[in-house]
Amino acid sequence: MLAETMAAMAAAGGSAVVQAAGTDAWEGLRGRLALMFGRGNAHREGAELEHLDATAAALAASGRPETEAAAARIQQEIIWQTRFAGLLECVGDAERDALAEQLRALVAEHTAAAAVGRIEITHNTFSGPTAVQVGGGNTQEVTFGRTTE
Repeated sequence: MLAETMAAMAAAGGSAVVQAAGTDAWEGLRGRLALMFGRGNAHREGAELEHLDATAAALAASGRPETEAAAARIQQEIIWQTRFAGLLECVGDAERDALAEQLRALVAEHTAAAAVGRIEITHNTFSGPTAVQVGGGNTQEVTFGRTTE
Protein backbone atom coordinates (compact mmCIF):
# COMPACT_ATOMS: atom_id res chain seq x y z
CA MET A 1 0.00 0.00 0.00
CA LEU A 2 1.37 3.42 -0.91
CA ALA A 3 2.40 5.74 1.90
CA GLU A 4 0.08 8.43 0.50
CA THR A 5 -2.86 6.05 0.59
CA MET A 6 -2.10 5.06 4.17
CA ALA A 7 -1.80 8.71 5.19
CA ALA A 8 -5.12 9.53 3.54
CA MET A 9 -6.82 6.56 5.22
CA ALA A 10 -5.38 7.56 8.60
CA ALA A 11 -6.55 11.15 8.15
CA ALA A 12 -10.04 10.03 7.17
CA GLY A 13 -10.18 7.73 10.18
CA GLY A 14 -9.11 10.51 12.56
CA SER A 15 -11.73 12.81 11.14
CA ALA A 16 -14.44 10.14 11.42
CA VAL A 17 -13.65 9.54 15.11
CA VAL A 18 -13.90 13.24 15.95
CA GLN A 19 -17.07 13.75 13.92
CA ALA A 20 -18.80 10.72 15.43
CA ALA A 21 -18.03 11.52 19.08
CA GLY A 22 -21.19 12.61 20.86
CA THR A 23 -23.53 11.51 18.07
CA ASP A 24 -25.86 8.53 17.66
CA ALA A 25 -23.19 6.87 15.50
CA TRP A 26 -20.60 6.94 18.30
CA GLU A 27 -21.38 3.64 20.05
CA GLY A 28 -21.29 1.62 16.85
CA LEU A 29 -18.10 3.25 15.62
CA ARG A 30 -16.51 2.99 19.08
CA GLY A 31 -17.12 -0.76 19.29
CA ARG A 32 -15.89 -1.48 15.78
CA LEU A 33 -12.75 0.59 16.27
CA ALA A 34 -11.98 -1.25 19.52
CA LEU A 35 -12.24 -4.55 17.64
CA MET A 36 -10.07 -3.22 14.82
CA PHE A 37 -7.32 -1.94 17.10
CA GLY A 38 -7.60 -4.90 19.49
CA ARG A 39 -7.13 -7.41 16.65
CA GLY A 40 -8.56 -10.30 18.66
CA ASN A 41 -6.99 -9.40 22.01
CA ALA A 42 -9.64 -8.60 24.64
CA HIS A 43 -7.18 -6.64 26.79
CA ARG A 44 -6.21 -4.40 23.85
CA GLU A 45 -9.88 -3.94 22.94
CA GLY A 46 -10.59 -2.74 26.47
CA ALA A 47 -7.67 -0.33 26.31
CA GLU A 48 -8.96 1.02 22.99
CA LEU A 49 -12.40 1.56 24.48
CA GLU A 50 -10.72 3.61 27.21
CA HIS A 51 -8.87 5.68 24.58
CA LEU A 52 -12.11 6.26 22.70
CA ASP A 53 -13.95 7.23 25.89
CA ALA A 54 -11.17 9.70 26.72
CA THR A 55 -11.57 11.21 23.26
CA ALA A 56 -15.33 11.56 23.70
CA ALA A 57 -14.82 13.18 27.11
CA ALA A 58 -12.22 15.61 25.74
CA LEU A 59 -14.57 16.65 22.96
CA ALA A 60 -17.67 16.87 25.16
CA ALA A 61 -16.26 19.32 27.71
CA SER A 62 -18.83 22.09 27.72
CA GLY A 63 -18.69 25.71 28.72
CA ARG A 64 -15.44 26.51 26.97
CA PRO A 65 -14.83 29.05 24.23
CA GLU A 66 -15.20 27.89 20.63
CA THR A 67 -11.48 28.35 20.02
CA GLU A 68 -10.69 25.83 22.77
CA ALA A 69 -13.30 23.41 21.43
CA ALA A 70 -11.84 23.72 17.93
CA ALA A 71 -8.34 23.14 19.31
CA ALA A 72 -9.58 20.01 21.12
CA ARG A 73 -11.13 18.69 17.89
CA ILE A 74 -7.90 19.28 15.98
CA GLN A 75 -5.82 17.67 18.72
CA GLN A 76 -8.02 14.57 18.86
CA GLU A 77 -8.08 14.28 15.08
CA ILE A 78 -4.27 14.34 15.01
CA ILE A 79 -4.09 11.78 17.82
CA TRP A 80 -6.36 9.37 15.98
CA GLN A 81 -4.72 10.01 12.62
CA THR A 82 -1.40 9.07 14.23
CA ARG A 83 -2.90 5.97 15.85
CA PHE A 84 -4.42 4.79 12.56
CA ALA A 85 -1.12 5.39 10.73
CA GLY A 86 0.74 3.44 13.42
CA LEU A 87 -1.71 0.56 13.20
CA LEU A 88 -1.40 0.36 9.42
CA GLU A 89 2.40 0.56 9.56
CA CYS A 90 2.99 -2.15 12.19
CA VAL A 91 1.32 -5.06 10.41
CA GLY A 92 2.17 -7.18 7.38
CA ASP A 93 0.86 -6.47 3.92
CA ALA A 94 -2.10 -8.88 4.05
CA GLU A 95 -3.28 -7.64 7.45
CA ARG A 96 -2.68 -4.03 6.38
CA ASP A 97 -4.91 -4.50 3.35
CA ALA A 98 -7.64 -6.04 5.51
CA LEU A 99 -7.40 -3.26 8.11
CA ALA A 100 -7.40 -0.60 5.41
CA GLU A 101 -10.56 -2.11 3.93
CA GLN A 102 -12.22 -2.15 7.37
CA LEU A 103 -11.23 1.47 7.90
CA ARG A 104 -12.49 2.43 4.43
CA ALA A 105 -15.84 0.80 5.18
CA LEU A 106 -16.12 2.49 8.60
CA VAL A 107 -15.35 5.91 7.15
CA ALA A 108 -17.81 5.40 4.28
CA GLU A 109 -20.58 4.28 6.65
CA HIS A 110 -19.92 7.15 9.03
CA THR A 111 -19.85 9.70 6.19
CA ALA A 112 -23.17 8.40 4.85
CA ALA A 113 -24.75 8.35 8.32
CA ALA A 114 -23.53 11.87 9.09
CA ALA A 115 -25.09 13.20 5.89
CA VAL A 116 -28.55 11.84 6.76
CA GLY A 117 -30.68 14.43 8.48
CA ARG A 118 -28.28 17.27 7.78
CA ILE A 119 -30.06 20.46 6.86
CA GLU A 120 -28.18 23.33 5.34
CA ILE A 121 -29.65 26.70 4.56
CA THR A 122 -27.84 29.01 2.20
CA HIS A 123 -29.00 32.50 1.34
CA ASN A 124 -27.96 33.61 -2.11
CA THR A 125 -28.71 36.74 -4.05
CA PHE A 126 -28.80 36.50 -7.82
CA SER A 127 -29.15 39.30 -10.30
CA GLY A 128 -30.39 38.41 -13.77
CA PRO A 129 -31.33 35.03 -15.24
CA THR A 130 -30.10 32.20 -13.05
CA ALA A 131 -30.29 28.42 -13.25
CA VAL A 132 -29.78 26.33 -10.13
CA GLN A 133 -29.53 22.56 -10.24
CA VAL A 134 -30.20 20.67 -7.04
CA GLY A 135 -30.00 16.89 -6.63
CA GLY A 136 -30.00 14.07 -4.14
CA GLY A 137 -33.52 14.56 -2.77
CA ASN A 138 -32.84 18.12 -1.70
CA THR A 139 -35.52 20.74 -1.21
CA GLN A 140 -35.29 24.24 -2.52
CA GLU A 141 -37.58 27.13 -1.70
CA VAL A 142 -37.40 30.07 -4.06
CA THR A 143 -38.80 33.45 -3.05
CA PHE A 144 -39.04 36.35 -5.45
CA GLY A 145 -39.19 39.82 -4.03
CA ARG A 146 -38.28 41.10 -0.62
CA THR A 147 -38.55 39.00 2.48
CA THR A 148 -39.37 40.39 5.90
CA GLU A 149 -36.97 38.41 8.05
